Amino acid sequence: MLLTIDIGNTAVTIGVFREGSAAEGRGNGSNPVERLVTTLRVATDSRRLADEYGILLKNLLEFRGITTTDITAACICSVVPPLTGMFEDLCRRFFGVTPLQVTSQIDLGMPVRYDNPRDVGADRVVDAVAAVELYGAPMIVVDLGTATVFDAVSRDREYLGGAIAPGINLSADALYYNTSQLRRVELVAPAEAVGRNTTTSLQSGIVLGYAGLVTAMVGRFKAEIGEDAKVVGTGGLVTVIADHAPVFDDINQELTLVGLDIIFRKNAAGLPVSGAPEGLSRVS
Repeated sequence: MLLTIDIGNTAVTIGVFREGSAAEGRGNGSNPVERLVTTLRVATDSRRLADEYGILLKNLLEFRGITTTDITAACICSVVPPLTGMFEDLCRRFFGVTPLQVTSQIDLGMPVRYDNPRDVGADRVVDAVAAVELYGAPMIVVDLGTATVFDAVSRDREYLGGAIAPGINLSADALYYNTSQLRRVELVAPAEAVGRNTTTSLQSGIVLGYAGLVTAMVGRFKAEIGEDAKVVGTGGLVTVIADHAPVFDDINQELTLVGLDIIFRKNAAGLPVSGAPEGLSRVS
């Protein structure tokens, strides 16, 4: 089984994929969505040590019926440098595998046309790879997480770049911490855009405001890369505005994990064979 780890600013998302075969899943078993066995999410905390994360992941996976010896490979995507090496060490010591880290130096299966490919967040390219594989090109990916990120893929399946805005929670927290009379509110859309009290005014500005931001940015992206571009939403906060921004062709919360699976398989042939975790024997 392949262990995929997406280390984000707010959460670490873990996915486990089984090997594909003609006898498994629907079709020929090559579709990564059909091979995704389970997903887990834990809070990102750079103060945690590798042993703490290792025990946490081991226990959570075993609760889902997956043991450390079931894991035969791993692939990591990280935007939190302090945790990258820690999870690499965790994979070696707890699962006995040397993980593939997604960088601009490996085969991504997609040309990156950013001015400096090393500057683009690994998760952005991973999302783009998955979206094009699943839905085709041209493609616009909208990731609503800690930041609100838009990514564009050309008709020729080239990663072009995108746009980055503060995330919904970041903006809401900025209001809370920098004003005297505004408070935190539930992130739901009010019945009307014109708020009649402070709570509905905040909800209108935050939820409907971000829905407008997404709608406007998608329109600008389509004008540049093609009006027929598909739009896929992902990220923990996409459900907050999806019903109020009628631009999405699909919502896929596992997009990054699927991309990690695709990229790993493009690079698997050149990876070293890993041994068993310390104190464990590898089960074939």
